[in-house]
Amino acid sequence: MDDGTERLTVGQLADRTGVSARTIRFWSDAGLVTPADRSPAGHRRYDPSAVDALDLLRTLRELGIGLPAVARVLSGQAAPAEVADQQVAVVDAELRILRLRRTVLRAVVRRGSDQEEISMMHRLARLSASERQQMIDTFVDRAFAGVDDQDAEVVAGWMRELPPTLPEEPTPEQVDAWMELAELVADEEFQASVRRLVLAGDVDSRFDYGLHVRAAVLRYARPAVDEGVPPESPEADAVLARIVPTDLTGAEVTELLAWLDTVTQPRVERYWQLLDLVAGRTPPPPAVPALGWLAAALRAHR
Repeated sequence: MDDGTERLTVGQLADRTGVSARTIRFWSDAGLVTPADRSPAGHRRYDPSAVDALDLLRTLRELGIGLPAVARVLSGQAAPAEVADQQVAVVDAELRILRLRRTVLRAVVRRGSDQEEISMMHRLARLSASERQQMIDTFVDRAFAGVDDQDAEVVAGWMRELPPTLPEEPTPEQVDAWMELAELVADEEFQASVRRLVLAGDVDSRFDYGLHVRAAVLRYARPAVDEGVPPESPEADAVLARIVPTDLTGAEVTELLAWLDTVTQPRVERYWQLLDLVAGRTPPPPAVPALGWLAAALRAHR
């Protein structure tokens, strides 16, 4: 039955909308655009409202909105703004994935990664925040297992402090730091060295005479290291006198040297630096070179 309203063939509808005839037929078969009737020859014919429907349908599809959501809009079951809001979350997730891929690819190019490193980098980048934290927690739990000490618990808490999420666009330094950190905590030799350090934690770095060794080392020994003062030189002896009292007994010097040998662990200090780098913080200047210098000066002059 013809009500006198203008009818458009699939070809005419394609000309008016720029949507291909094949796509119009597909969307029509899917029930998204319904023909008004059929010609005597059985061809689909549409009324002019189909032009607006197709324009909206094409726009929503180009925005990445799925056909089920589009059908809800065309049927009046959902507003365009509602499905657009849902699509924003989908696009945000896709953008995060794309940024992550771009970061990994840039790191691969910059580092000249081989197949093994590419696989590891991709696997690490895909870890969720909870999975990254679990990796660190497992390492810390092993290092502090069986140690019942309040100070040790505080240090363990510090060693767990990863940022809750990596930035959407991490810097090359953050990518490298995360790679190095993952390799470090998986290294059994490093795990053992941290464990030894934890078990030796009852050695007081300040001693009975109230000496804050680390603070004094950073104040006096680090400049000596920076200036290239040999630890066995007379100048080093003068610096040593400002850090360690000259009236220490041989037993106290031995105890101090034992502590210095325990804490002078470049890889442990590197762990703390990597946590800062992953979080986007600037690590403090390293203390290990100055601690090693102090140990060498003590052995040379005491």
